[in-house]
Amino acid sequence: MWRILLIFLPLPALADAVVATRSIRPQMVITAEDVTLVAAEIPGALNDMAEAIGQEAAVAIYPGRPVLAASLRRAALVERNQIVRLVYQTGALAIATEGRALGRGGAGEMVEVMNLSSHNKVTGLIGADGAVIVGQVPGEVR
Repeated sequence: MWRILLIFLPLPALADAVVATRSIRPQMVITAEDVTLVAAEIPGALNDMAEAIGQEAAVAIYPGRPVLAASLRRAALVERNQIVRLVYQTGALAIATEGRALGRGGAGEMVEVMNLSSHNKVTGLIGADGAVIVGQVPGEVR
Protein backbone atom coordinates (compact mmCIF):
# COMPACT_ATOMS: atom_id res chain seq x y z
CA MET A 1 0.00 0.00 0.00
CA TRP A 2 2.75 2.55 0.87
CA ARG A 3 4.42 1.92 -2.51
CA ILE A 4 1.31 3.14 -4.27
CA LEU A 5 1.33 6.34 -2.23
CA LEU A 6 4.92 7.08 -3.24
CA ILE A 7 3.83 7.34 -6.86
CA PHE A 8 1.63 10.32 -6.06
CA LEU A 9 4.18 12.28 -4.03
CA PRO A 10 5.47 15.30 -5.95
CA LEU A 11 9.10 15.18 -6.97
CA PRO A 12 11.23 18.29 -6.70
CA ALA A 13 11.45 20.02 -10.08
CA LEU A 14 14.93 20.51 -11.40
CA ALA A 15 15.74 23.91 -12.80
CA ASP A 16 17.80 24.35 -15.94
CA ALA A 17 21.37 25.58 -15.62
CA VAL A 18 23.70 26.99 -18.26
CA VAL A 19 27.02 25.15 -18.54
CA ALA A 20 30.02 25.57 -20.83
CA THR A 21 30.38 23.11 -23.71
CA ARG A 22 34.05 24.01 -24.27
CA SER A 23 36.78 26.09 -22.66
CA ILE A 24 35.93 29.79 -22.57
CA ARG A 25 38.91 32.08 -22.09
CA PRO A 26 38.72 35.40 -20.23
CA GLN A 27 37.65 38.31 -22.51
CA MET A 28 36.10 35.83 -24.98
CA VAL A 29 32.59 36.73 -26.18
CA ILE A 30 30.23 33.81 -25.55
CA THR A 31 28.31 32.32 -28.50
CA ALA A 32 25.47 29.77 -28.65
CA GLU A 33 28.03 27.02 -29.41
CA ASP A 34 29.90 27.75 -26.15
CA VAL A 35 27.01 26.95 -23.77
CA THR A 36 24.14 24.53 -23.28
CA LEU A 37 21.29 23.94 -20.84
CA VAL A 38 21.29 20.98 -18.45
CA ALA A 39 18.53 19.85 -16.12
CA ALA A 40 20.18 20.64 -12.80
CA GLU A 41 19.80 23.13 -10.01
CA ILE A 42 23.19 24.77 -9.55
CA PRO A 43 23.32 27.69 -7.11
CA GLY A 44 24.41 30.90 -8.84
CA ALA A 45 24.24 29.45 -12.36
CA LEU A 46 22.34 31.21 -15.09
CA ASN A 47 19.15 29.45 -16.15
CA ASP A 48 18.68 31.11 -19.55
CA MET A 49 21.23 30.85 -22.37
CA ALA A 50 20.19 34.27 -23.69
CA GLU A 51 21.67 35.85 -20.55
CA ALA A 52 25.11 34.46 -21.44
CA ILE A 53 25.23 34.80 -25.23
CA GLY A 54 26.92 38.03 -26.32
CA GLN A 55 28.47 38.60 -22.90
CA GLU A 56 32.21 38.44 -22.24
CA ALA A 57 33.81 35.97 -19.86
CA ALA A 58 35.50 37.71 -16.93
CA VAL A 59 37.31 34.49 -15.93
CA ALA A 60 38.11 31.14 -17.55
CA ILE A 61 35.12 28.79 -17.67
CA TYR A 62 35.88 25.12 -18.29
CA PRO A 63 33.74 22.55 -20.14
CA GLY A 64 30.91 21.14 -18.03
CA ARG A 65 31.23 23.92 -15.45
CA PRO A 66 28.27 26.20 -14.71
CA VAL A 67 28.20 29.72 -16.14
CA LEU A 68 27.71 32.09 -13.20
CA ALA A 69 26.43 35.64 -13.54
CA ALA A 70 29.51 36.82 -11.65
CA SER A 71 31.71 35.22 -14.35
CA LEU A 72 30.33 37.48 -17.08
CA ARG A 73 30.44 41.16 -18.04
CA ARG A 74 29.43 43.30 -21.00
CA ALA A 75 31.47 42.68 -24.13
CA ALA A 76 34.17 45.34 -24.53
CA LEU A 77 33.80 47.81 -27.37
CA VAL A 78 36.89 49.77 -26.41
CA GLU A 79 40.28 48.17 -25.76
CA ARG A 80 43.15 49.72 -23.83
CA ASN A 81 45.37 51.95 -26.07
CA GLN A 82 42.75 51.96 -28.84
CA ILE A 83 42.24 55.23 -30.70
CA VAL A 84 38.62 56.27 -30.08
CA ARG A 85 36.35 59.06 -31.18
CA LEU A 86 36.10 61.46 -28.25
CA VAL A 87 32.94 63.57 -28.23
CA TYR A 88 32.33 66.52 -25.94
CA GLN A 89 28.59 66.91 -25.72
CA THR A 90 26.54 69.49 -23.90
CA GLY A 91 23.03 70.31 -24.98
CA ALA A 92 22.94 70.63 -28.78
CA LEU A 93 26.69 71.27 -29.04
CA ALA A 94 28.95 68.33 -29.95
CA ILE A 95 32.70 68.60 -30.62
CA ALA A 96 34.61 65.50 -31.77
CA THR A 97 38.32 64.68 -31.67
CA GLU A 98 40.49 61.61 -31.20
CA GLY A 99 41.68 60.11 -27.96
CA ARG A 100 43.58 57.08 -26.70
CA ALA A 101 41.66 54.79 -24.34
CA LEU A 102 43.50 54.20 -21.07
CA GLY A 103 41.28 51.26 -20.15
CA ARG A 104 38.79 48.85 -21.70
CA GLY A 105 35.05 48.65 -21.39
CA GLY A 106 31.67 48.05 -22.94
CA ALA A 107 28.72 50.23 -23.84
CA GLY A 108 27.45 52.21 -20.85
CA GLU A 109 30.69 51.91 -18.89
CA MET A 110 33.01 54.76 -17.94
CA VAL A 111 36.56 54.83 -19.30
CA GLU A 112 39.48 57.22 -18.98
CA VAL A 113 40.78 58.64 -22.28
CA MET A 114 43.76 60.85 -23.16
CA ASN A 115 42.86 63.59 -25.65
CA LEU A 116 45.49 63.28 -28.41
CA SER A 117 45.41 67.03 -29.16
CA SER A 118 45.79 68.40 -25.63
CA HIS A 119 47.18 65.31 -23.83
CA ASN A 120 44.62 65.92 -21.06
CA LYS A 121 42.97 62.94 -19.42
CA VAL A 122 39.19 62.89 -19.38
CA THR A 123 36.62 60.35 -18.25
CA GLY A 124 33.65 59.54 -20.43
CA LEU A 125 30.83 57.14 -21.11
CA ILE A 126 31.28 54.54 -23.85
CA GLY A 127 28.46 54.78 -26.38
CA ALA A 128 26.89 51.92 -28.34
CA ASP A 129 29.06 52.86 -31.34
CA GLY A 130 32.31 52.81 -29.31
CA ALA A 131 32.67 56.60 -29.15
CA VAL A 132 33.45 58.06 -25.73
CA ILE A 133 31.15 60.87 -24.66
CA VAL A 134 32.44 63.48 -22.20
CA GLY A 135 30.77 66.61 -20.88
CA GLN A 136 27.13 66.36 -19.95
CA VAL A 137 26.13 62.70 -20.24
CA PRO A 138 22.52 62.26 -21.41
CA GLY A 139 20.23 62.01 -18.37
CA GLU A 140 22.80 63.62 -16.08
CA VAL A 141 21.65 66.62 -14.06
CA ARG A 142 24.12 69.45 -13.47
